[in-house]
Amino acid sequence: MYEVMKQEGRARRGRFICPHGAVQTPVFMNVGTQGAIKGALSARDLGEIGCQVELSNTYHLHVRPGDTLIRDMGGLHRFMTWDGPILTDSGGFQIFSLAKLRKISEEGVQFNSHVDGRHIFMGPEESMRIQSNLGSDVAMAFDECIKIPSPYAYVKDSCERTYRWLVRCKAALDQYNAEDGAVNPGQVLFGINQGTVFHDLRIDHMKKISELELPGYAIGGLAVGETAEEMYDTIEAVEEYMPKDKPRYLMGVGTPGNIIEGVYRGVDFFDCVMPARNGRHGHLFTWDGIINIKNAKYERDENQISADCGCPVCRRYSRAYIRHLFKAEEMLAMRFSVMHNLYYYNDLMRRIRLAIDMGQYEAFRHEYAQKLDTRI
Repeated sequence: MYEVMKQEGRARRGRFICPHGAVQTPVFMNVGTQGAIKGALSARDLGEIGCQVELSNTYHLHVRPGDTLIRDMGGLHRFMTWDGPILTDSGGFQIFSLAKLRKISEEGVQFNSHVDGRHIFMGPEESMRIQSNLGSDVAMAFDECIKIPSPYAYVKDSCERTYRWLVRCKAALDQYNAEDGAVNPGQVLFGINQGTVFHDLRIDHMKKISELELPGYAIGGLAVGETAEEMYDTIEAVEEYMPKDKPRYLMGVGTPGNIIEGVYRGVDFFDCVMPARNGRHGHLFTWDGIINIKNAKYERDENQISADCGCPVCRRYSRAYIRHLFKAEEMLAMRFSVMHNLYYYNDLMRRIRLAIDMGQYEAFRHEYAQKLDTRI
């Protein structure tokens, strides 16, 4: 169930209810692709940095350790000891980005595992079965993530096939949820809108999938090569046709500025590997912009990473110490930096929600949308 509690322009302040709790939106989902955050953060850490929703990946967990093993261990929540909401990506993006040899048909996709080369087939029913075994709160539909640019005719055909796959996903998940012994019988399905940057295809596809009356909808296939303006224009074109009473999820996005602009255009859910990936390389987010902690100017800097940050790292350690850890190639450097960046993203969402609650989101956007993406 989703409820819009406050709105300023298109920006929405809401609440999404799922089997493992209530999610305050807008929300950033912390990416733990294989059931863990890259950067040595555990489920316990997620609770300390303000994470509301953890996101894991169907394809990766199917390949290793195997979704049936996780099912037999009681599902992904129990396996990784996380009691909050979990969303699982369908695996579509990974199949199309990682698999060098693949064959797409109406039934699904035949490809080779990027780990050991073994043959794997995945279609809508297989993706839903894997996600049912994992027991996430939200399962994402199996779709084709189309590269940009792609020919119009190919994108049109792909959108039509993705719609047919979505119908099959819905039927399969309904069946799996009704089975005795289902890990999470309250698991819900989000549909995914595709169409690259062709607005007419995006709109037509959104109209069709909204007729299925799913619990939520995502905008997929963006942040894969188009310009920021193309992305924003596409969101604006599609948003008008998205159900007003369902959550909207912009997949794989993005920078703090991207998120602020996405919320401004009516998006509720976000995810991205950026805060963890950038943190592992010493690029840290602050309320003044992005810093490279490895720079010499931080060698004797006794300040915390970001002023007004309440993360476990900023409460205790200096920029100088974290820089030293990177220079000494200590693993603690990566852990501290990822922890800070994820706390920062979660806190960004808290501040966004507060700004909407107070009717001040336009001013918040004006102050921070460009500033937070600037390297200083």
